[in-house]
Amino acid sequence: TDLLHQLGVDERLNAEGMIEGGFNLADGERRIRIDIGGLTGHSVTVYGQTEVTRDLIAAAPARGLQIIFEAGDVALHDVDGAAPSLTFTKDGEPRRIEAQFIAGCDGFHGPSRRAIPAGIAREFGRDYPFGWLGILADVPPCHDEIIYAIGDNGFALASMRSPSRSRYYIQVPLTERLEDWPEARLWDELEKRFDPLSTHKVTRGPALEMSIAPLRSYVFEPMSHGRLFLAGDSAHIVPPTGAKGLNLAASDVAYLAEALASFFKRGQEAGLTGYTERALARIWKAERFSWYLTKLMHRFPEDGPFERRIQLAELDYLAGSHAMQTAIAENYVGLPL
Repeated sequence: TDLLHQLGVDERLNAEGMIEGGFNLADGERRIRIDIGGLTGHSVTVYGQTEVTRDLIAAAPARGLQIIFEAGDVALHDVDGAAPSLTFTKDGEPRRIEAQFIAGCDGFHGPSRRAIPAGIAREFGRDYPFGWLGILADVPPCHDEIIYAIGDNGFALASMRSPSRSRYYIQVPLTERLEDWPEARLWDELEKRFDPLSTHKVTRGPALEMSIAPLRSYVFEPMSHGRLFLAGDSAHIVPPTGAKGLNLAASDVAYLAEALASFFKRGQEAGLTGYTERALARIWKAERFSWYLTKLMHRFPEDGPFERRIQLAELDYLAGSHAMQTAIAENYVGLPL
């Protein structure tokens, strides 16, 4: 949010974003409110990632930026040399762009990460043994703030995109298919999970979208090689539990933009050579928080009664600990750049 304000790409964000001063962690019928505003002096803005993308695309032409859509066969060349380039096809025609630097912001499945030699690459990750079954519907939220809940059947999330659009998720095994979950079954489960916890109760409505998403933690090191610099999902993935994916991508590009500006304006290379170390320091803290919240609020297949009691003890301690609530709130709003 702060970065969009700095860029002046915040007109719709200011008009349509929902400001929230807290969120909730729940177990059974007990709900623990994390008072973000009171604990940190900050707030969280609910504004869809697709809306951020639309705003950035709309702002590009006025800044002299060209975006090429539907490019195919993208390949990077000579990234460790003085004149890197990339080739691609557009409308069936081959094209080439030569550059001084390449920012690899092309997502987890893009070609940028693969351009870094395997001999220097290190990968760290975990694929989680469950997914999130989600539904998006034009119905009012069941509660005024987000609720993360855990129960006998695992995790559930009640969130919103606007005062009239809600998004819900529940934890499901990776073997589940969308065909196993007609809308009525999912709404039944959501009512069971959230009606005892929420102010307004769950409102049913036709699904605009349903999906099952796997969860993954992943970090690739180094985030630079020669004149190639990775940013966002090309270098790291977090489970959505901590809502840190877009936050991390924004900090990556902020660090990289600062480093490039320092190079072109003052001829200083320290920001570029230190980019990986600076970015990874923040990334690993966000990975830790997302892993912690995922572990706290999900039922893992291998967990038994001991692990369940540990979860209950953790939530019980959290409910009465100002220090622990502050730590969670600080991480949730996003660590300083």
